[in-house]
Amino acid sequence: MKWIYASSDPLWETLVGCGLVFIVIVLLTRIIGLRSFAKFTAYDFAFTVAIGSIISSTLTSSTSIVHGAVAIAGLLVLTFIFSWLQRKSSLLNKTISNAPLLLMEGDQMLEKNLRYARIEKSQLIAKLREANVLNLDQVKAVVLESTGDISVLHTSEDEECELASILLQGVRRSP
Repeated sequence: MKWIYASSDPLWETLVGCGLVFIVIVLLTRIIGLRSFAKFTAYDFAFTVAIGSIISSTLTSSTSIVHGAVAIAGLLVLTFIFSWLQRKSSLLNKTISNAPLLLMEGDQMLEKNLRYARIEKSQLIAKLREANVLNLDQVKAVVLESTGDISVLHTSEDEECELASILLQGVRRSP
């Protein structure tokens, strides 16, 4: 039965720790900004995983709440500095961020880009259905965003309009 519950488990301390860590994260996120938890780049992903690890260590091991809060604050400050440097240096921004990739141009699926992005046609078609595309003629463009999301730019069945060129600014047409 000890694998289910042991009387030595610090349940109250864990519950209090959860509350304190939650408050610390909310306060620090309000100070540093929500971008800290956005999924923009590989380093944003690494940051999110690191925060999860710190929270886990703080709540389930001998790491103190203060130690965990300092580690979280340190990561948030690093993220703030990194995002500031990214805005100041286009070279750093290009190094860290993936440029969006065009997967469909109009009704044409770009096979080479799909292979490069390791996206199956069936996955792309599922995204088109998700976006309520009824006919491939409605599709203006499909973009694999730098976040890993897929954006479907399309018109409804009964309307026709041009795609604003600014919407594809910075999007790679080939890998």
